[in-house]
Amino acid sequence: MTQWVRFRHQDQTGFGTLSGQNITVHHGDMFDSPKANGKTLSLSDVELLAPTTPSKVVALWNNFHALAAKLNVAEPAEPLYLLKAPTTVTSPNAVVQKPAWYDGKVAYEGELAIVIGKTCRAVSVTEADDFILGYTCVNDITAADILNKDPTFPQWARAKGFDDFCPFGPAIVTDIDPAKLTVRTILNGAERQSYRISDMIFSAQELVSKISHDMTLLPGDIIACGTSLGVGVMKEPVNKVIIAIDGVGELTNEFRN
Repeated sequence: MTQWVRFRHQDQTGFGTLSGQNITVHHGDMFDSPKANGKTLSLSDVELLAPTTPSKVVALWNNFHALAAKLNVAEPAEPLYLLKAPTTVTSPNAVVQKPAWYDGKVAYEGELAIVIGKTCRAVSVTEADDFILGYTCVNDITAADILNKDPTFPQWARAKGFDDFCPFGPAIVTDIDPAKLTVRTILNGAERQSYRISDMIFSAQELVSKISHDMTLLPGDIIACGTSLGVGVMKEPVNKVIIAIDGVGELTNEFRN
């Protein structure tokens, strides 16, 4: 298992592998034979960044059996998804601000994200793992009141598309079985979500395969696998949100109303 991170140190952006509280700095391309350059940095001396700069974020809807049952909606025959703009991406520990003009509810959605490792087009389910670099944590933040504001058009992309509405990280973890993972969301110290990835309607490999038949997935792109029970509103003036996935890490952000 390897943990890849991106960071800023003395106004320079870099990447490397995390071991305890130290980063082994690499050079080259994270997605194409990166090599350690002999330097080591302390985690406390860097600012962690989102671990990739995706060309797109694919975000799933209705991908858990338990949530479909609670909402009393049919389970989909194929993945249902939207795209979040690249400008939604922000770093671990970043402060996310509600848009000044919007006075409605904003919800957290703790999720597992798949990180694509190489250009992926029309791959099979059995081939999918070869195109997955690893997995990370994501908070798919949603301006809930916008979704159905216009009865003629569900505004998924807009509701989820505000700047900084997709913090993810802190690391990309390789060589793990996502089906064994549990996602937890802690809001202001209280656990609000705890659900198993094994309850997904479409597995990680099926998602990569099926989506890659619709569009080419590029290195660094992420697929947010969807969320399950326990989604809620961030109501306080300042909200601390932690997305915790044992074996993957903890993504911490602050959301301010």
